[in-house]
Amino acid sequence: MSEMERAVILAEKVFSSTYGKTAHGLIRFSARFKIVAVIDSQLVGLDAGEYLEGRNKGIPIVATFEDSLQFDPKYLIIGAATDGGILPPEYREVIKRAISKGIGIVNGLHDFISDDPEMYGIAQEKNVEIIDVRKIFRDRKIPFTGEIEKVKSFKIAVLGTDSAIGKRTTTIMLMKELQRRGFSTEMVGTGQTSWMQGIEHTAVIDATINDFVAGAIENEVVEAWRKSTPDFILLEGQGSVVHPAYPGSFEIIAAGRPDAIILQDAPGRKLLDGFENYPMPDPGRVIRILELLSGKRVVAITINTQNLTAQEALQASQEYEMKYRIPAIIPMVDMERLGELVAEFASQRQIIID
Repeated sequence: MSEMERAVILAEKVFSSTYGKTAHGLIRFSARFKIVAVIDSQLVGLDAGEYLEGRNKGIPIVATFEDSLQFDPKYLIIGAATDGGILPPEYREVIKRAISKGIGIVNGLHDFISDDPEMYGIAQEKNVEIIDVRKIFRDRKIPFTGEIEKVKSFKIAVLGTDSAIGKRTTTIMLMKELQRRGFSTEMVGTGQTSWMQGIEHTAVIDATINDFVAGAIENEVVEAWRKSTPDFILLEGQGSVVHPAYPGSFEIIAAGRPDAIILQDAPGRKLLDGFENYPMPDPGRVIRILELLSGKRVVAITINTQNLTAQEALQASQEYEMKYRIPAIIPMVDMERLGELVAEFASQRQIIID
């Protein structure tokens, strides 16, 4: 696959929800594919960038796969991130039509397209590439070695109070901001969307055998260090340390050995995403848990503005700062402040490489 091949995203009925987070990530940042259109019949006629973040990116939202062919895609990317990674049944016919047209498939779900006899058979007949991202990482068996202790970069983990709360987006934005300030910065992705976005150092940890998750994380951090000895290495969080269904974060703390933690929260979200029987956890409780587990400080809270007006988000950040006595920053509004804080925090500990 050559660099920046043209791709359309299949996000039917999910682009307007958190289940579209894979599609959202690719609209916001993609260094692997050139996104040329999004398929979602509920939002036809809108620009994906305008809808998602208020700025036109020249990525139209169309009603059908056939409508997307005018943009000459080479790949169809499955943009849904469903509970359990299950392929939405209504997507099957679209995928089959795409394969029949010679369009390759990029799939980050746990349901592998290449394991489906019908779809795989069509792909073989048409000589079409199927990329099941999680399958790439399924059989990687890298043990933890302790080599990470030789890494001198300042490592920051961006963790969260819930799943689908913007951890990856904040991590990418912080990476860009630190690079803008002149710091060499690498990101370690930990999910399938990071791989799709072209994050070079990625370990898809929910596709990795549990015994080797720690080694997979360590390996990507060490490789990032060996390649470019960056000032900063940023680790993308997964789930939440207190999430009943997606209890992520511990392996990232234990194996990634962060020097500091940023906690992403959504003050306007009352219930865990997709799990209406579970209330959102108190950020203060999560902060205490993360600091006890890591022995490091949570240096800032970053705020997802879901369900909040601009004024409500600002008020929430002010209340958080008073309550938790650490900076509470809205990344979409004030990433410069977060970059300044991170740079200052690292320099005070003399960990930035001279």
